Amino acid sequence: MARYREGLPQLGDELFLTDGGMETVMIFHEQIDLPHFAAIDLMRTNAGREKIRAYYVRYAAIAARYKRGFILESPTWRASMDWGAKLGCDKAELEALNKDAIALLADLRDVFPPQKPMVISGCIGPRGDGYDPGAIMSIKEAEAYHGFQAGIFATTQADMITGMTITNTPEAIGVARAASQAGMPVVISFTVETDGKLPTGQALGEAIMETDFESATAPAYYMINCAHPTHFSRVLEEDGPWLKRLKGLRANASKCSHAELDEAEVLDDGDPLELGRENAELRRLLPGLTVLGGCCGTDHRHVEAIAKAAA
Repeated sequence: MARYREGLPQLGDELFLTDGGMETVMIFHEQIDLPHFAAIDLMRTNAGREKIRAYYVRYAAIAARYKRGFILESPTWRASMDWGAKLGCDKAELEALNKDAIALLADLRDVFPPQKPMVISGCIGPRGDGYDPGAIMSIKEAEAYHGFQAGIFATTQADMITGMTITNTPEAIGVARAASQAGMPVVISFTVETDGKLPTGQALGEAIMETDFESATAPAYYMINCAHPTHFSRVLEEDGPWLKRLKGLRANASKCSHAELDEAEVLDDGDPLELGRENAELRRLLPGLTVLGGCCGTDHRHVEAIAKAAA
């Protein structure tokens, strides 16, 4: 059902942009109360869907202005079974919300025909918290759990799946296997702490190599998200074949640790221009980085600064 499989980021060296921190934009800029930090809740009302639509249009316009590809990352980060239960969704409603989220993006792509590839990614978030691995599932448990969303996305116009803010390798492997089983290209994006390591303490390079090995190299590529460039830039100066598997960054605006961000009551949106320069510098360090966007605290200003600096 997908339309842009020939234009996926892993198939070339074209620069793709994506969006910023949807949840922090909705909470702090739009003053919307998102239960459990779940943007999928907005898909339950017409007003909420319009907010999401307007959000993506702004970023798509930036990609068009700079003549870059664009990844429409679905608002389904917390649309798995456990998070759905917390939102009061039964399985049928949750399945419908996941499908509706992709349909909204497909409609957006139809209404605004892109000059460059516009790819739809079905976003899968961690079963638990994006900062804390908590109780770590086995690989089989993770594959079964995330198979729910992966199977849904395979029936939609999603072009690929992205496992976002993944904190541990068993869950990363489970997401990769679930997507592969569903016949979908998959990307794994790891969360790292201020030391550049996963919240479990595992080195990023080790996590990528282990995930590749245990999933038969299912991920098309890897990303880092939910961390500031100062947290992981020194890790990217290391040597190793795993660096060639790293293709994307979605950095936080703030230099604060995850623990500090958890306690913060005021949004730290950092310096958009500085974040743009830091992304450009990381691209010079690793030319294979061709997917750039933002995470917590970032908005259209940060993504535009990244686009401008990358140009």
